[in-house]
Amino acid sequence: MTTLVICVDRSGTIGRATNVPMPVAGWEAVRSLVTDAGVADPEDASVNCLLEALRVARDLRDEREEAVVAVVSAESESPVGADRSIAAQLDDLVDRYDPSAAIVVVDSAEDERVLPIVESRMPVDGVDRVVVRQAHDLESTYYLLKQFLADEQLRSTVLVPIGIALLLLPVLFIQFSAAAAVAGVAGLLGAALLYKGLGIDRLVAGMPERVREALYAGQVSVVTYVVAGGLSLVGGFFGVLAATDLEDALLTVQAMEFTYEAVPWLAIAGVTAAVGRLLDELIRDEGIRTPYLNLPFVIVAVALVVRGFAGYFLEQEALRPPTVVAGFAVTPAQRLAAFIVAGVVVSLVGVKLASDVGSETLEEVIETDADADRGTEGE
Repeated sequence: MTTLVICVDRSGTIGRATNVPMPVAGWEAVRSLVTDAGVADPEDASVNCLLEALRVARDLRDEREEAVVAVVSAESESPVGADRSIAAQLDDLVDRYDPSAAIVVVDSAEDERVLPIVESRMPVDGVDRVVVRQAHDLESTYYLLKQFLADEQLRSTVLVPIGIALLLLPVLFIQFSAAAAVAGVAGLLGAALLYKGLGIDRLVAGMPERVREALYAGQVSVVTYVVAGGLSLVGGFFGVLAATDLEDALLTVQAMEFTYEAVPWLAIAGVTAAVGRLLDELIRDEGIRTPYLNLPFVIVAVALVVRGFAGYFLEQEALRPPTVVAGFAVTPAQRLAAFIVAGVVVSLVGVKLASDVGSETLEEVIETDADADRGTEGE
């Protein structure tokens, strides 16, 4: 029962450095090969692989087990040619020694790829990977980076934003202060991570196809979406104008002013988009689904509540005149309560109308959402 201790060199460095025909087998032949390889390149990790193969064979002999140490080294530069040459050398060793088992000694992850070739010709009892102790962390980092760079998706996700940031950094340093440059680059990297992490990239990638299908299908929502986008821009424009009039105010106050002026336009935009979706449902004559029917009321209710809170804070800062109804002055708290009650009422009206007119029950909507969530988790 012979155990073959095989030192695998898929890169072919041992054969090229020593000019010795492969395979090499036997204790004295391999020990001589260690000297030749070490003199040719003392820093090559293959020398440690040869010494480890000798050590394993010695330990097996000390345990009264017949062991033969051998070396196989690739004789071609191409991956396929290298594997074929190693396979031929292994066949030679099998014909010579008829081993009952093998122990494979490697010094890199690349050499481990030969393991299936060895297993196809003889049983493999173990794999011994030898790494120079001083370079263990460095080599592990190298192979991690190599696997990382081989993944196209990871490269595009991480390396592209970092590369763009590094290119912009010197330009920002020249044009602005160091703090502004660092803040700009940090903001860019943060936006890139959120863009990928929130799945916005998939949404953007599928947008042209959805737009093309909507145009070919003649959906009304295409027009209403465009109108909604224009109304959103108008709301943002008026909000910015109102906020810039309060240059001396706190940033929080400016944000409340922006919200107060922009919310009505944004609500109209949302309702316009929702109505377009409802019209598409009516045109298809498949029944109006409950979520689409309830959406406009939800948008209006949220807009009322948000505008009420924004107006409350502005009245507290005396930036809005007191509200007068039928000759009676309304306090900021009363005005806020009225907006909240109005939002709740609008929301309830929407729920009631959706339940009466919609083609789906509440249980069906909940079940549909649960099925969609399970489908997303499965992906």
